[in-house]
Amino acid sequence: MPELPEVEVTRRSIAARLHGARVLSVRCGKPLRWPLGIAPQALVGSRLGETTRRGKYLWLPLQRDAAAAAGPAGVDGGLLLHLGMSGSLALQDAASEPGPHAHFDLGTTQGLLRLTDPRRFGAVLWCRALDADPAATLLARLGAEPFDAALTPRVLHAALRGRKVAIKSLLLGGQVVVGAGNIYACEALFRAGIDPRTRSDRISLPRAERLLAALRETLARALELGGSTLRDFSDAHGMAGAFQSEAQVYGREGQPCPRCGAPLRRIVQAQRSTYFCAVCQRR
Repeated sequence: MPELPEVEVTRRSIAARLHGARVLSVRCGKPLRWPLGIAPQALVGSRLGETTRRGKYLWLPLQRDAAAAAGPAGVDGGLLLHLGMSGSLALQDAASEPGPHAHFDLGTTQGLLRLTDPRRFGAVLWCRALDADPAATLLARLGAEPFDAALTPRVLHAALRGRKVAIKSLLLGGQVVVGAGNIYACEALFRAGIDPRTRSDRISLPRAERLLAALRETLARALELGGSTLRDFSDAHGMAGAFQSEAQVYGREGQPCPRCGAPLRRIVQAQRSTYFCAVCQRR
């Protein structure tokens, strides 16, 4: 599943090129998780603003282009995109025949943006604004951004004390802090020396400080390496991620811990595989 690093890598690969581009065409394929919410033709003529990200959602703002020489002027609002379990965006120089899993095309003066999603859990939603539904409701569930300066160790510690669940499951839920998908949660907890089964309300302030630093280090490194590619993720230019090649515990069940040499373990939490060192990571 594309997580925060993969979504941010995707944003960076399309943002500059699409900024200021005019929408020329919109094609909707098979239905995604939710309907678009507007007639596709109504978007034609709009100009794209700066692409931003909140959690694993991308926001493509649209503004009316009343100065267009001909054709419709488009609408104000924006498109909220989610890549779901298997989605990816590609920015092509020219239109091509859509494949069976190409479910949304946004043709622009700067190329064709195509969402491909084999499992169709992704979404493209038109919204009047980020603070209007359906965007407001979807984004309200999200925790803090991991690199937000307002997320201090004390803020994280207070949030952890208010819940009584395993720390790995809490990180995956995204209600406290977004971005710690399965790979990154496993790696960050290893960096911080925290057993993934530790109950969140039992994590001390010093350990919360180590956890926040580990999360930021892990996600920053993932961004440097273009995210993780376990199956078919690539950015909008077709480049795969490489973080998985540096994973210290994820996917390494039975192999020696890089710190102490003990065999790494695998357990299942919240229906996801968790990898950790039972010696180095303490409850």
